[in-house]
Amino acid sequence: MSELVTGEAVALELRPAKLPSRALAVLLDLVVAVVAYVVVMMVLAVSTASLDEAAQLALSIATFLLVLVGGPIAVETLSHGRSLGKLACGLRVVRDDGGPIRFRHALVRGAIGVVEILMTFGVVACVASLVSARGRRLGDVFAGTLVVRERIPAGRTGFVPPPPPWLAGRFAGLDLSAVPDGLWLAVRQYLTRMQQLDPQVAAGMAQRLAADLAERTGTPVPGDLPPAAFLAAVVHERQSREARQAFGAGGGMPSDGLAPSMAVPAVQPVAAPAARPVAHGSTPQPPRAPLAPEPQAADRPVTGFAPPA
Repeated sequence: MSELVTGEAVALELRPAKLPSRALAVLLDLVVAVVAYVVVMMVLAVSTASLDEAAQLALSIATFLLVLVGGPIAVETLSHGRSLGKLACGLRVVRDDGGPIRFRHALVRGAIGVVEILMTFGVVACVASLVSARGRRLGDVFAGTLVVRERIPAGRTGFVPPPPPWLAGRFAGLDLSAVPDGLWLAVRQYLTRMQQLDPQVAAGMAQRLAADLAERTGTPVPGDLPPAAFLAAVVHERQSREARQAFGAGGGMPSDGLAPSMAVPAVQPVAAPAARPVAHGSTPQPPRAPLAPEPQAADRPVTGFAPPA
């Protein structure tokens, strides 16, 4: 399980990145930065050949600071913590509370990274990452950030508990079009793991998620409902709408539980054929029994789709 538990429940599926994946991401970023630095220096060497040594030295220092220091800071700020190396390794830099980083976080990480990565060839960063329980280097400690894994091995899909039966259909008129996918994911993750959390933490997360969901839908949380029951009822309503959309605009499922395209019409029983006259000297044949009707759709195996309650 992830060591991050945030108010938005976003980081429940994220895991802190360890040293091997972080080292590979930093190595890829350094290769790209060094290549860009060499290219820029070659262009400057050709275009500033007429300048004196002092001017060329000043341009070299400025290029070093802009490309090798300012470049990673700008990339992490604009991409919200996903540089090229981290993107390739499935990593992201986030705040301690799971939120996206800002310019000040990237600036602190980049400034300290000059000392612990560039000047010491990564020795200080490796030692700090090995000592830290969550693999944080000094730049992460001072900036209040954490590098987490975005791609994790696929596991079992958690079961979302259904709402109480008396809540079915209560939010049928709720407008869910403005709710983003990230909030749906956070609510679903909370509902599947609320039994594993501390009761006080679970209650606080439920209140925050319910408030965010009510703000997106424009409908306040009913006072007679616990926040967790409200979340479960709204998720159930969304699943019901998706099921109705998937199985036809007419809404609802057939009574036999099959999709409209899978419903099998009832087979009428075939009447027994009339008795034929028996020819002289031939053995009389017993009358044929009428064909049994085909089993109805209720006796057929289920299709695997469980309609919402």
